[in-house]
Amino acid sequence: MVKPTDYLTVTALTQYLKAKFERDPYLDRVYLTGEISNFRLRPNAHQYFSLKDNKAKISAIMFKSAFEKVKFTPEEGMKVLVVGRISLYEASGNYQIYVERMEPDGLGALYQAYEQLKAKLATEGLFDLPKQPLVRFPKRIAVITSPSGAVIRDIITTTQRRYPIAQLVLFPALVQGDGAADVLVERLKQINEQGDFDTIIIGRGGGSIEDLWPFNEERVARAIVASQIPVISSVGHETDTTIADLVADVRAATPTAAAELATPVLTDEILKLQQQRLRLYQAFSKTVALNKKQLDHLQNSYVLKQPKRLYDGYLQNVDQLQRRLLTAQQQLLKDRRQQVQLLQQRLTAQSPLMAVQQAQKDITEQQRRLNQAMNRLMADRRQKAVQAITALDLVSPLKILGRGFAYVTDDQQQVLKKVADFKAQQPIELHVQDGLVTAEVIAIHKGED
Repeated sequence: MVKPTDYLTVTALTQYLKAKFERDPYLDRVYLTGEISNFRLRPNAHQYFSLKDNKAKISAIMFKSAFEKVKFTPEEGMKVLVVGRISLYEASGNYQIYVERMEPDGLGALYQAYEQLKAKLATEGLFDLPKQPLVRFPKRIAVITSPSGAVIRDIITTTQRRYPIAQLVLFPALVQGDGAADVLVERLKQINEQGDFDTIIIGRGGGSIEDLWPFNEERVARAIVASQIPVISSVGHETDTTIADLVADVRAATPTAAAELATPVLTDEILKLQQQRLRLYQAFSKTVALNKKQLDHLQNSYVLKQPKRLYDGYLQNVDQLQRRLLTAQQQLLKDRRQQVQLLQQRLTAQSPLMAVQQAQKDITEQQRRLNQAMNRLMADRRQKAVQAITALDLVSPLKILGRGFAYVTDDQQQVLKKVADFKAQQPIELHVQDGLVTAEVIAIHKGED
């Protein structure tokens, strides 16, 4: 019969299993390969992710101190090689690997980090920034390198051989290992703060990628880009290309080449100066001779001897121009007058006064014609009236009566025209030209038909 005290608590069991993990010598250091899963970069913090393959998955944790040593940025799906220990996390009861070191599977970690930083800086355009030109005749050159390496000796030797008047100032620095990048950045800032240098040479001799790694650090690259003084990078051998080489203003394959790029050959420059001085003297002599010849020519020229002749042609030109001007003015005045006359004529022709006068003339003429027509019409009407009066007068009863005719009426004023209208003893009235005669019918005699 199992007693209640025989039952284990979850904590007790978990602690037991954790102790098993901790004591197992095979789990104390495990070399593991797998793909990164569920990774999300946590800045300045511990990193939590998983490692998996086709059939299994294990949780992983990498503490901040260990992750800071990783030279590349882990990515989702990246296959990596990790070294760590296996243990159990009591709170969740899950076992996990505590990663102490990690590097890409296949490419080296440093090479992977190098490619990632190179791609990042290329995206930002740091490699395409305008390069500062080197000072042709530097007075002071700052050298950042190891004081005990061959680099400084090569630079000193080359500079003294080529351009000994230049002052070399060594800024000793670590060029490999931890802390080297910080020292390089500090030296670059120090030189720029002093500001009295013409050129900076930064470099070191050859070595492995681990040895050259400080020159692939991002902060070193940004310090070189921020430098206000031209920087010559000479890191490693000619086949080694570091990030510092890519962002520097000039890259030199070797320290000797860096010194050659930074300094001219003094003897050559002196020879050039002597040659230029000779050319300048010859050119100056030719110029003096030419000017002297021109001076003699001018002194003997008629312009200086008879300066008035200088103006003869101009005076003649002035006279001709004055005549042309006068002729042009006269012609212009004539043309303007003609235009004015023409405009006056057109204005007169289009004047309302003239139209009114012409209308008045037309009205007068029309009135005259109307009067003539009226007179002719009145004369014609008068003549026709006379003719009509004459014609009427000819047929007037008074005229007929005047010629001795009379007409007879009865007492009823009825005209008696025929014999039958008369009756015997009938009183009648005879109408003559100048009065009325009362008579009586005595006898009636009818005429023959």
